[in-house]
Amino acid sequence: MATPPAYDFSKIRTKGPKTSHTEASIRLNKYIADAGICSRRDADELIASGQIKVNGEVITQMGYKVSRSDTVLYNGKKINPEKLVYVLLNKPKDFITTTDDPQERKTVMDLVDNAAEQRIYPVGRLDRNTTGLLLLTNDGDLAEKLSHPSHKVKKVYQVLLDKPLAEEDFEKVQAGVELEDGPAPIDEIGYVVPDRTVVGVELHIGRNRIVRRIFESLGYEVLGLDRVIYAGLTKKDLPRGEWRYLSQKEVIRLKHFN
Repeated sequence: MATPPAYDFSKIRTKGPKTSHTEASIRLNKYIADAGICSRRDADELIASGQIKVNGEVITQMGYKVSRSDTVLYNGKKINPEKLVYVLLNKPKDFITTTDDPQERKTVMDLVDNAAEQRIYPVGRLDRNTTGLLLLTNDGDLAEKLSHPSHKVKKVYQVLLDKPLAEEDFEKVQAGVELEDGPAPIDEIGYVVPDRTVVGVELHIGRNRIVRRIFESLGYEVLGLDRVIYAGLTKKDLPRGEWRYLSQKEVIRLKHFN
């Protein structure tokens, strides 16, 4: 494609440069939505307000089409031309959270092998015997955001113990126990069943095996650990071992949460 002419950014064009794409073209609003920026309707507003540039020029024309090889900018940042995929898996036991295992054990990728043509990756990890919600995506920016401690992603676990959790230990967990790598603060804890062998724990920290180590430090064995909420996502209508795509609203909410 020819280099576009110099552009006076004090003026906004109502039509983009005429181009002759040799590859398939798609509407600009769909291109923006496919990248997970916002919905198509909101993308139209971004276009109309002059916030989108194509090959260096501000485009405000509704219905304008681009190809995957065009350079599209939003707020000065390039929009990823690859369609971003977001898969939520309800992980069962005995699967390793990795894209490849030298020992040829079962991995979570075996469960989502037909989910996307793009190469997707787990966001964070769940231990082999931990079950529950795991997000997989090719959106590196979102994966980095969700994995960074500063964003304090909310996680809720259901914990099955080998014996009832004593009231004094309940209070210790609530106050935050001290582990070998530092304090382990939680946000909430509550009994799930009357016999007190199952508790729910909400926390934002994401250190290795943190939930198991909290209870092991108090003399309990964790018989089962299930992540039931992750960053506002739940297991509703998602059976164990199954996966689903995130809705557009869920993706937008994940991208904009603080």
